[in-house]
Amino acid sequence: MNTNITKLALFAGGVLFGTAGIKVLSSKDAKKAYTHCTAAVLRAKNCVVDKATTLQENCSDIYAEAQKINEDREAAEEAAVVEDVQTEAEPAEA
Repeated sequence: MNTNITKLALFAGGVLFGTAGIKVLSSKDAKKAYTHCTAAVLRAKNCVVDKATTLQENCSDIYAEAQKINEDREAAEEAAVVEDVQTEAEPAEA
């Protein structure tokens, strides 16, 4: 019988704690805290989005510059090949 009373007391305590918890979580102070936390999360989101945009722009600039370097390098290599071919095609002077 002692275990039944203990179980009943635990159940009643749980219901009481749950009811009090619901009241606390739905109070004006709790809502104010939730609002402030949500505002902080939104500010953090904006900060992350701004940083991501800046990073994306920088990556685009780096990619464009890398492409330009490779194009210049290919053009220089082609010019060197053409120059070598022209040098080989010229007759040797005696």
